[in-house]
Amino acid sequence: MEIIDLNTHSMPVLILRGVSVFPGANLNFELDDPLAVAAMNAAMRSRSHRIFLLAQIMSESGELALYPDKEDLYVVGTVGRIKQVLNSPDSSRALIVCEYRGKLAQITKRKPAYIAQVECFDADEPMSDPGAAESMIAQTYALAERYALLSQGNSPDFAEQIAEIKLPGAIADYMAQNIFMPPENKQDVLDEFDPLARLEKLNAFLLESITFLEVDFQIRMATSQRLEDGQREHILREQMKVIRQSLGENNLDDSEADADMYRDRVYALCLPEETENKLIKECDKLKRQHPSSSDAAVIANYLDVCLSLPWTNTTKERVDVAVTRRILDEDHYGLDKVKERITEFVAVRQISKAGKINGGILCLIGPPGTGKTSIAYAVAKSLNRKMARISLGGVHDEADIRGHRKTYVGAMPGRIIDAVIRAGTSNPLILLDEVDKLGHDYRGDPAAALLEALDPEQNSTFRDHFLEIPFDLSDTIFLTTANDRSAIPVPLLDRMEVIEIPSYTDEEKLVIAKKHLLTKQRVKHGLKATQLRVTDDAIRMIIADYTRESGVRVLERELAALCRKAAVRFADENAPKSVSVKSANLEELLGPKKYKRDDESLKPSVGLVHGLAWTSVGGEVLDVEVNVMDGSGKLELTGNLGDVMKESAKAALSYIRSKAKDFGVDPKFYKTKDIHIHFPEGATPKDGPSAGITVTIALISALTGRAARGDIAMTGEITLRGRVLPIGGLREKTMAALRAGIHTLIIPRDNEPDLAEIDPLVRNALSFIVTDSIGGVLDTALEAA
Repeated sequence: MEIIDLNTHSMPVLILRGVSVFPGANLNFELDDPLAVAAMNAAMRSRSHRIFLLAQIMSESGELALYPDKEDLYVVGTVGRIKQVLNSPDSSRALIVCEYRGKLAQITKRKPAYIAQVECFDADEPMSDPGAAESMIAQTYALAERYALLSQGNSPDFAEQIAEIKLPGAIADYMAQNIFMPPENKQDVLDEFDPLARLEKLNAFLLESITFLEVDFQIRMATSQRLEDGQREHILREQMKVIRQSLGENNLDDSEADADMYRDRVYALCLPEETENKLIKECDKLKRQHPSSSDAAVIANYLDVCLSLPWTNTTKERVDVAVTRRILDEDHYGLDKVKERITEFVAVRQISKAGKINGGILCLIGPPGTGKTSIAYAVAKSLNRKMARISLGGVHDEADIRGHRKTYVGAMPGRIIDAVIRAGTSNPLILLDEVDKLGHDYRGDPAAALLEALDPEQNSTFRDHFLEIPFDLSDTIFLTTANDRSAIPVPLLDRMEVIEIPSYTDEEKLVIAKKHLLTKQRVKHGLKATQLRVTDDAIRMIIADYTRESGVRVLERELAALCRKAAVRFADENAPKSVSVKSANLEELLGPKKYKRDDESLKPSVGLVHGLAWTSVGGEVLDVEVNVMDGSGKLELTGNLGDVMKESAKAALSYIRSKAKDFGVDPKFYKTKDIHIHFPEGATPKDGPSAGITVTIALISALTGRAARGDIAMTGEITLRGRVLPIGGLREKTMAALRAGIHTLIIPRDNEPDLAEIDPLVRNALSFIVTDSIGGVLDTALEAA
């Protein structure tokens, strides 16, 4: 490349914002920037009238500095000569002829105009490889002709103008100046000094643009064809109306008008081809029906339901871990493990590509009143998603989930599609409440109907029986709640990620009552905080003596009762200024205690052992009573027991028979003694293997006469070899023992790792004895003979 002068030239700089210019271009623009006016005046005072045109770099925020530094400017620009300046009272305009490339070496002055040292390069280009140049120029001509044909922004003779240019660099400069290119692409071409490399970059951009323009052209042609078909159809329909009027068939006009209205609504939604064709066929059927016919009503109802679906309506999801944590902490106390898992769920969506991942299926399992439903509402709020709730308790008809065929009288879509319609968006959060309460009978299994909806691999084409067309549920988040994990069908459970929601400890209930429940009930009953005060001791007494639950529903009802009592006092003529509830006057307001601790049961007793049970409403202390009487070896089991618990009692008896001498039991007891095993609270059904160790210790106590310690409770499954196997629900069982005043627990050794999941307050208040066999704890559980 030949340099005009070994020294760089000093000249004013005209800073361009968002645009690059090329040699050979003639610029005519208005001078409305003080910097531009100053640069133009400085150039006009020079002998050569030359000025350096240099583009400014766009910042990441999209802003341009008013007085940029050298780092804010591109290096390569164009040297131009001012040919003419026109001044008027309102504005000034300048005509600049761009001559050759220049390279910024140094900025020497900034005010009132930028003055720079510019290295100038000759515009003439020697042909280093004429053969390659000719081939590339021919390719450029062909691409330019195709681009001009597809592009609507260039003149018809654009390709002919390019064909008159013979130098590759000049062709590249001319095209880059006159076609639409992003600023960074234009600057990339300007930065290239080698003519062939410059033309190669331009050809690559043309190829990419032509690909996009061809797709756009096909879309425009298809749209135009559809409009032409619509016009033709409209003309034919108008002709049919005239014919029907001549024949006296005007009563079909209403059906046609309705069908046309539905047709327009279908086309406006731009639905998938299969769905659109199905709905258009229904519109055609409606047009042929008499307005008063039952079929017309069925078809119109079907179209109304289909068109009410939010096919294209979505809400913008907010995936922000910090917001999720704040909302969960505001609405719920404790539940750290649950909050952590939900935060992880949101974090995965946040770090994925703009959250574009399929909706998930989470299952919240826990006792009643622990906040499962409210957690679902908090998740929907944190994600900024519309929420629809479906109560599945007692649902036993498969059609409730997937809808009825539209031909039936009174047919309607299923609950899932109905929830989507109620939400009004195609990406809602749907709460399936009480999924473990689903029933099934001769009308089908609704749990099986849920399998498709809850399977991420299938629900993108969910088909409701009423709709008969696929609807995409892949962006829907499903949250399910349940009390009993074992009641959920295995195939359905396999599609969900389970989050266990544990029971609340008494201290957690105290904080929840103070921060949430009491405040809520005061507002609900029109009371101010200064009017009703409840001490911590009073709340603890309510928790211990008036409630027996894993959640806080009954606690909230008792606090509501206090508010009502206070409201009655404030309504009297001699109303007090405030009501203070303390443990001393609690019975006066709520009545006698509902639950009293049985201290007698904590004393040593022969044949009475405390077991621990887990139920769908939390943990319970389950006593086992054994009486041994003279008889013929009969075994009586009472207490509304299930088959598994009966088998566990028989296994315990067989184990004792095999080890009778080791336990100091008469080896012939099974012939000479009748044994009665009873589980109190006979109205409550009981089942499960975890009472095996309890039954075994109670039997040994009754057969040997050794008293069982009343301050110990135990849980574990027993085998015929005397091994103690692990059990579930340890957290709830430990809290039940603590409520009953028991402070020592015997648990299976395999459950020792589960102690880490127990609340620290509960864990520190209890002593745990781990064992893997009956013999290891017999002397601990029984008093000395």
